[in-house]
Amino acid sequence: MSNSIGKKFKAPQELINAPDKTGSLQQNGLSVITFCLHTQGRKGSYFLKDHLLLYVKSGIYKVNFRDREYTVRSNEMVFIHKSILIEYDKSGESDSEYTLDYMMFFLNEKLLEEFVQFAGVKPIYPVRDVVPVSIIPINDLTRTYFESLQPYFDRPSKVSDGLVKIKLMELLFHLADSNERFLYQLLQPGSTDNNSIVRIMEENFTNPVSLQDLAYLSGRSLSTFKREFQTTYNTSPLKWIHNRRLDKAEKLLLETTLSITDICYSTGFENIAHFSKVFKLRFGLSPSEFRKKFKLAENEVKNIR
Repeated sequence: MSNSIGKKFKAPQELINAPDKTGSLQQNGLSVITFCLHTQGRKGSYFLKDHLLLYVKSGIYKVNFRDREYTVRSNEMVFIHKSILIEYDKSGESDSEYTLDYMMFFLNEKLLEEFVQFAGVKPIYPVRDVVPVSIIPINDLTRTYFESLQPYFDRPSKVSDGLVKIKLMELLFHLADSNERFLYQLLQPGSTDNNSIVRIMEENFTNPVSLQDLAYLSGRSLSTFKREFQTTYNTSPLKWIHNRRLDKAEKLLLETTLSITDICYSTGFENIAHFSKVFKLRFGLSPSEFRKKFKLAENEVKNIR
């Protein structure tokens, strides 16, 4: 596997055309995607725009978030809150020729609101032990549900919008009935502490985030987030992110041997041309010229000493 950093992509948008995808259902902002591949290890990362339920039929899917690793094995499911960056390490197992077979169910806020109303779920007040990633065991009824989806993937063009929604509602009912704690994880924000805006920004400025994502992570409405951000930083969120990314790019150019491409992606820029343009506007030199100039100056100082 290559050691290059690679672009941080958004899910589910950029998974729809993944080369190892075996089927998908996309209707009115709802997405279900299946994958089946042979691998002894494949790593990457993505930023979740919607909540994710990921079911592993066979193989191992490891999820890393902050300092914790979660291992999802055959016939297990993981629930991951939206608006966070996930690093993954996925592999098959030797007794199945390293086959990894899994499904990804992306749940938007509208679907969750409709589920709560339709199911008659009582309001769940904030609890202290909500975690952004949680493993969910699967029972026989839920496993049968996953098997029932295969005909839909075989003929996706014949599946109506309403049927996709009903099947996702059915999944939520299965999980709510078998695991009461799932509802607590599903219906709570990703964090219930005081959500320092400073911490949220430092953790996410290199991620492909929107202002709505940042507001969600901070537990604030968009208007409140913008107002409090302006008070804290005396600038707008987008300007702050732009300058913070350039500050980090400058540091990486001077202190590491990472390629310009890796620095571009690791600091949150989405293409090299744009990164080079905005870097030159800020520092007066392109990234490669900047590194060459200051490395040369550094070597001259060392020679004098």
